[in-house]
Amino acid sequence: MSKSKFTFIDLFAGIGGFRMALDNLGGKCINFSEINNDAINTYCTNFNEGAEHNLGDITKIKALPSHNLLTAGVPCQSWSIAGRNLGFDDDRGQLWNDTIYLLNQSKPDAFIFENVKGLVDPRNKEALLYILQRIKEAGYFANYYVLNSFNYGVPQNRIRIYIIGFREKKFADNFKLPAPLEKKIRLGDIITDFDNSIHVEEDVAQRDLFGNIVGKRSMSLSSRNGFNDYFLFNDLRNGHSTVHSWDIIDTTDREKEICYLLLKNRRKSAYGCLDGNPLALKHFQKLDSSVTKNEIDELVAKGILKPEEYSFRINDSKIDDLTEDEEFLLSLTSNDVLVVDSLKINREIKKKKISISKTLKQLIDKEAISCIEIRYDFKNTKISTGLFGVNRIFLPTSNIFPTLVASDTNDFITTKVISANDEDEYKERFINEIYKTGEYRRISKEEACLIQGFPANYILPESRARWMKLIGNSVSVPVIEIIGKAIVETGVFEHKANKSNRGKTKPLEHPVAL
Repeated sequence: MSKSKFTFIDLFAGIGGFRMALDNLGGKCINFSEINNDAINTYCTNFNEGAEHNLGDITKIKALPSHNLLTAGVPCQSWSIAGRNLGFDDDRGQLWNDTIYLLNQSKPDAFIFENVKGLVDPRNKEALLYILQRIKEAGYFANYYVLNSFNYGVPQNRIRIYIIGFREKKFADNFKLPAPLEKKIRLGDIITDFDNSIHVEEDVAQRDLFGNIVGKRSMSLSSRNGFNDYFLFNDLRNGHSTVHSWDIIDTTDREKEICYLLLKNRRKSAYGCLDGNPLALKHFQKLDSSVTKNEIDELVAKGILKPEEYSFRINDSKIDDLTEDEEFLLSLTSNDVLVVDSLKINREIKKKKISISKTLKQLIDKEAISCIEIRYDFKNTKISTGLFGVNRIFLPTSNIFPTLVASDTNDFITTKVISANDEDEYKERFINEIYKTGEYRRISKEEACLIQGFPANYILPESRARWMKLIGNSVSVPVIEIIGKAIVETGVFEHKANKSNRGKTKPLEHPVAL
């Protein structure tokens, strides 16, 4: 494609994901806007850009110079959708409103706005409708698209909303978003110390007891021979590629049986109203009469289970120095008993932001309540944390890596490929040959760049926390390039009519509250 010349302004520029994509299409960046010092330095270094081209804090920008395309990766801030509802000039100070204010002021031919997928969540329907309404009032024909970066050139599961608009309807009608790419970039394609020729080799097919090949599973990240190409470390779920704490801590077969007893029953409503409920000894014994307290205690000692005080009796003695929070919790008793489950689902407690554990401890210390039931749950009950610092380990044969986020994750990769005939062998080989030998690592800076579509040698700070924050907040370059190419192909930048109107503000009526 011959390069089309157009100008653009890069709001919330970050490290230059929009800039790189649009530069590749022949665009010329007039100015950018960014306030994070690391991002500014990274942007200027990689694009050999002077800091004087940074417009700075968007809330303080009064006008933009004339340009063809406005881009903005608007931060996913907590946002009051209506502001003060006094019009474009009076809704400043809220980043979406500030962005649309500058769109209205500068009147470019087209725009691309990017945001997290949560904006299309039903709970945020009002916010999205409000944004689209303000865009319409600014004189634009816009639509939104929910795209996964994996479908457009990077090995990452990154779902984002892109709002794309044009000043003239005919160009909006001409806009056609390209179909997902047939040839995908895989994780093995970007791992820097992996021989990618291994990636295309077929593994040993998984077979059932009769020797028949087992069909592919939709949950597999690459649907490769029926096996998942990642291993998940947690005690709350089960599957052929789930590694539990009792798989990696020395436990007996009997102890494993007790762990599975809890795993299979803790989500049943008979044991409480939560999605996962601890079980008392009597519950274990009802499921298996041979379970003893000593066996439970041994699993507690090994750090697999933990005891939890579950219900409390209200003591008769009157306490005079109770706090407001303590008195409120005591008011929620049923037959003089407080049950932790009922406290956790109580809406008023959430509204009042009362710490249940802290308040119960205070009541115990004041001898206002006494524990009458101990239950047992897994020690590790936060799925995203994983086990012992590991959440997931991805094999190089996986299609994708999880969404890169600014705070980093406990996700790892290995360069080793596993062959197996069945699920048990697959999991056993993974634990013995990868996990126990430590043949896994975090993604490198170079790999993180490639996962977002930047060159591997893109210059970022040395500190992992700093470069991970920058790359995790960026847009995926290939997605923006594909969107930008589709915008160029509408012919919008070849259209010269009304060019003299760019940069002039057209008065609009006050927005209508939704």
